[in-house]
Amino acid sequence: MSTLTTVPVRTGGERLFHASLFEVLAIGLSAPLAAWLTGRGVGEMGMLTAEVALMALLWNIIYNWVFDRCQARLDFARTMWLRALHAFLFELGLLMMAVPFIAWSMGVSLWQAVQVDIGLVLFYLPYTFFYNLVYDAVRARVTARPHGQF
Repeated sequence: MSTLTTVPVRTGGERLFHASLFEVLAIGLSAPLAAWLTGRGVGEMGMLTAEVALMALLWNIIYNWVFDRCQARLDFARTMWLRALHAFLFELGLLMMAVPFIAWSMGVSLWQAVQVDIGLVLFYLPYTFFYNLVYDAVRARVTARPHGQF
């Protein structure tokens, strides 16, 4: 018997809501923190975090499309180790794109841009975990109610 629970299928609209809320809250939380840590303005850091989030979104679409095509062509299983490699290569690709962009956008060295990027990653890792934990709990309560009740 599986210990996994059955998760109701999410609609395209819900996926869009989930992703949009994720990004709006992330930018709203990370921009003031990044401004405080870097001594830059909240508006500047808000734009930077929004641009890097958009870059990550586009990279995610492209990267996973290529990954799926490779899997279809090479017929490999998505093992835990392959998933770890998949995640590592995704982050490496994003790092290679984001760091030069951050350096250019902020007018800082590549090393300083790496530090900013590490700061963003250190924010996003726990944020993603807790956002999805809370979202799933709220979703379970909302979907358990009869239709029309919130």
